[in-house]
Amino acid sequence: MSAPLTFVAPRRAKPPRHLADLTSAERREVVAGLGEKPFRADQLSRHYFARLVDDPAEMTDLPAAVRDRLTAELLPRLLTSVRELTSDRGMTRKMLWKAFDGTLIESVLMRYPDRATMCVSSQAGCGMNCPFCATGQAGLTRNLSTAEIVEQVAAGARVLARGEVAGGPGRVSNIVFMGMGEPLANYRAVLGAVRRITDPSPDGLGISQRSVTVSTVGLVPAIEKLAAEGLSVRLAVSLHAPDDELRDELVPVNNRWKVREVLDAAWAYADRTGRRVSIEYALIRDINDQAWRADLLGRLLRGHLVHVNLIPLNPTPGSKWTASRPQDEQEFVARLEAQGVPVTVRDTRGREIDGACGQLAATEK
Repeated sequence: MSAPLTFVAPRRAKPPRHLADLTSAERREVVAGLGEKPFRADQLSRHYFARLVDDPAEMTDLPAAVRDRLTAELLPRLLTSVRELTSDRGMTRKMLWKAFDGTLIESVLMRYPDRATMCVSSQAGCGMNCPFCATGQAGLTRNLSTAEIVEQVAAGARVLARGEVAGGPGRVSNIVFMGMGEPLANYRAVLGAVRRITDPSPDGLGISQRSVTVSTVGLVPAIEKLAAEGLSVRLAVSLHAPDDELRDELVPVNNRWKVREVLDAAWAYADRTGRRVSIEYALIRDINDQAWRADLLGRLLRGHLVHVNLIPLNPTPGSKWTASRPQDEQEFVARLEAQGVPVTVRDTRGREIDGACGQLAATEK
């Protein structure tokens, strides 16, 4: 096993404690410590996770004095909406949030005919420094708390439930940790968020673990740790290059863990969980989209429980990096398929609303 490498966010004031930071038992302990009956914690949980209530005045089964005290202690406002932009005929909604300390974070709700997916951020900014990524170029501001991550999902669930998204009332069915930040560099909070998101209602949002995807640029010790958690979430590896020479440039953490090490950890995760690994590959014109790189990628992946998700790059303003030509994209797909590797090209959403992670926050700043 590789030695662990710690990524330390700058020291900042902590977000206020929130119901979603705590397990069901911990919530009851806190409520009892405030001199109230422990079952009040269950009532709060039901309002927040099951009924998706965000206005204390609607919690009418709680006496007013009790309600005010408990919501102040356990349901503080964590995120305030700064901007919301929609595209794709109202089926995609990008949300920019301001946290208690002014930190800006983003999340995206994408509605499809058969599902509704929330893409959430796990950090404000990112410390991985990938040069083609808007978030990576912004640097790391801080880690998000478990509750700040969960609240992004809850906010998306509310607007869907209220019918505020095109297509009428609905529910969030899928979660992808592919927003701002490197999820496995904020391991404890992300794991807590996964458990709150997937805990049965009313202890959590009741979304299936199999509908949750956690992405990483390849923090090998954290992948190994996640494999031992007994979860059934999907692992997505942001590979972006099959050769170390190029990946050292595109994904600087590759200087610590090389392509083979990352893929070995991914295969071990697949063996342990029985879940197919997703390989994320942003196609960048004349950088990583050559036919020979498709062939090399195919040789590395064939025979494994894997699926390749090709991502037409959503370029950031002023960047030299841009999306591949259509013919090069098609050739890349054909080369992978020829080696029996399952591959799809991601349905790009939100290009006209600064859809790539970090773009909207950068514009606001």
